Amino acid sequence: MADPTLVHAYSGGFLGPGAQARRVRRIMALAGHKVKLGWPGPEGRIAVWGHTPRAARGESVARRTGAHLLRIEDAFLRSLFPGRAGEPTLGLLIEKQGIHYDPSRPSDIETLLATHPLDDHALLQRAREAMARLKAAGLSKYSAHDPDLALPEPGYVLIVDQVRGDASLARGGLDGALPDHLFREMLVQAQIDFPAARIVIRTHPETRDGHRSGHFTPDDAEGAHVTLLDTPVSPWDLLEGAVAVYTVSSQLGFEAIFAGHRPRVFGLPFYAGWGLTEDLTPHPRRTRRLSRAQLFAGAMLLYPHWYDPCHDRLCRFEEALEHLESLTRAWREDRHGYTALDMRLWKRSHLQRFFGRWQRLRFAQSPRPDRPSLVWGTAPAPSEGRAIRIEDGFLRSRGLGAELTPPLSLVADDLGLYYDPSRPSRLEALVAASPPTGGEARSRALIRRITEGKLSKYNLAGNLPDLPQGHRILVPGQVEDDASIRLGAGEIRTNLALLAETRRLNPEAVILYKPHPDVEAGLRPGAIEEAEALHHADMVLPRTDPARLLSQVQEVWTITSTLGFEALLRGVPVTCFGAPFYAGWGLTRDLGTVPARRTARPGLAAFVHAALIAYPRYHDPVSNLPCPPEVALDRIKAGQLPRAPTLRLLAKLQGALASQAWLWR
Repeated sequence: MADPTLVHAYSGGFLGPGAQARRVRRIMALAGHKVKLGWPGPEGRIAVWGHTPRAARGESVARRTGAHLLRIEDAFLRSLFPGRAGEPTLGLLIEKQGIHYDPSRPSDIETLLATHPLDDHALLQRAREAMARLKAAGLSKYSAHDPDLALPEPGYVLIVDQVRGDASLARGGLDGALPDHLFREMLVQAQIDFPAARIVIRTHPETRDGHRSGHFTPDDAEGAHVTLLDTPVSPWDLLEGAVAVYTVSSQLGFEAIFAGHRPRVFGLPFYAGWGLTEDLTPHPRRTRRLSRAQLFAGAMLLYPHWYDPCHDRLCRFEEALEHLESLTRAWREDRHGYTALDMRLWKRSHLQRFFGRWQRLRFAQSPRPDRPSLVWGTAPAPSEGRAIRIEDGFLRSRGLGAELTPPLSLVADDLGLYYDPSRPSRLEALVAASPPTGGEARSRALIRRITEGKLSKYNLAGNLPDLPQGHRILVPGQVEDDASIRLGAGEIRTNLALLAETRRLNPEAVILYKPHPDVEAGLRPGAIEEAEALHHADMVLPRTDPARLLSQVQEVWTITSTLGFEALLRGVPVTCFGAPFYAGWGLTRDLGTVPARRTARPGLAAFVHAALIAYPRYHDPVSNLPCPPEVALDRIKAGQLPRAPTLRLLAKLQGALASQAWLWR
């Protein structure tokens, strides 16, 4: 990035100590505008926040000095909650000409939409996929929507309220302010256009939260014919049930376009005048006709400055979207809080980071009736209430869980658990469903990063010795009392039996046996004396990096090892004697019994989307934020995995008490 240009500011929105002001300064600095207090020269720049009352200070200084104004606003995909709730933004609009909500003069976005070719196939495909992802994840400018709330019965006309005094209304007409009576006219016109339809008035989130008043009140509700909706339902679900959408200048009108509507617009917002809306007032400058993908590409991919808070850098829209997806998923799942039952002390801090961001976890021995319960693995679940089982994810850490290394990923399963084939799991439901638009492309990119980065579940360093020539079959050892063996193994349940049967079925192959790292560390059962293993194997490979090893073998034979999944990522054929989570989907050769319910036949990319993107939760140890798997991969690759000194000491103590595993498991 080039040295930033100094930009002067005169309000707490830029210079204050709060999280939002710090975020604004950081995004502007990354975009080449370093904010400071001071007096500019005639060639200087002054930043003001839109047309807020405090913007008058900067405007006054600009008139006196001749400095150029930059008008700053939040991007159109902002955060979970409105800015007045204190959450920092994920992006900024940095306007040099005007501002997007003021149609009386050209703005950067209007110029972009009017003059940019917007004809690049890759750009438009990105736009189409991003639109689909927003809808699938239920994300909008403010994304804290409660999925449990009831929606109106479909078939209504949707009217969108806005807050009084908003800049998009105060400056939303060609001659200045839009009159308040437009909202009343909009309601009347909707009833004239659809005399038999129900009318649903959607309250603005800031009005609902008590920050600012809107134009409609409960007095405007007329029985069952006109209702006021002030609950935080998903705008996408709300738009899905609407037969028509009426707005003055709300961003919900913009989102309505991508939901398939042609909204009737009573003002002149940035998205009006391009042939995608029914405009009460024509715009004299906007004569171009755009497709939905072109409008989205200009307004969401090209115009804003997006910010990645995990990497502290500017980013593409898709990376900001992935972050908001992770944050929103965590809020929706965790917002009511949990009681974590019978959790070991060493696990509690990272469980709190994963699941206690909005409501702190309560650690207890018995459940509470007002909260769902978190249960680790196959521990007994309470007989009453909702139980969610927690386990490590498939991209876990750089180090063993048995050595108390905190995880980067955990799964939270409300149906069963991925390694228990005796009952359905949330993972199975995700595999059976199709990934969202663009999901398989994202999976393929993730697979490339994993394989090229030589990453695995634990990412343990190790040597790779010279291997015998021939058709090599890797047999990964397992922890013999592991839940995946207890629940998912068939007749073959021990490492020695696995080796013997693999040799019996492959008498001419080169068989390589890799002991499980927990077993090698003396922390879990399953050890085989090397001489005994060599009765069946050609070579034993202790402390070998599995990611490097997988590139040197032609097959993997296993009971239920996660190494079989890692082999699939690398295109290595896998034979299973048990029923691991990746068996039974047509991706493996299955010699054991797999659940008959696994009838879906996903491709590898679709399966990986379920297993690595949709199923686990990830937490970034650097920013302390929920994050997507791509960030977790970056942390593993860079070794940015802090570990508390107390856990290192506890791990040493655990090694001394290896026979007492119940103390930490």
